[in-house]
Amino acid sequence: MRRIALVTLVVDDYDEAVRHYTEALGFRLVEDAPRPDGSRWVVVQAGDEGTGLLLARAKGEQQRARIGDQTGGRVGFFLYTDDFARDHARMLAAGVTFLEEPRHEPYGSVAVFQDLYGNRWDLLQPAG
Repeated sequence: MRRIALVTLVVDDYDEAVRHYTEALGFRLVEDAPRPDGSRWVVVQAGDEGTGLLLARAKGEQQRARIGDQTGGRVGFFLYTDDFARDHARMLAAGVTFLEEPRHEPYGSVAVFQDLYGNRWDLLQPAG
């Protein structure tokens, strides 16, 4: 079996990113281990299985320039839910910034939000 296990998300600060993803977005911290070079291996995941996010602190100006704009302003991440209204309300209460009102499309209920750094995400409950 093959699958994408992790996607790297460049962040400014490990602890700040962990707080945002676990508290505001409801992810779980899977791993947070120090590395010999002073960096950390930090993985968060939206559910009990599926692709995780490797939160990687930016090194150097080129990586710092990518924080919050890893996809050139496009929605780059998709958070699926089985209860849009519940998660939308919880995220709003936690201070998550939504860039639009919820929409109901043929493919499901969706709203674009941004993470702590400005990366755009879809909160999406698929139709059916």
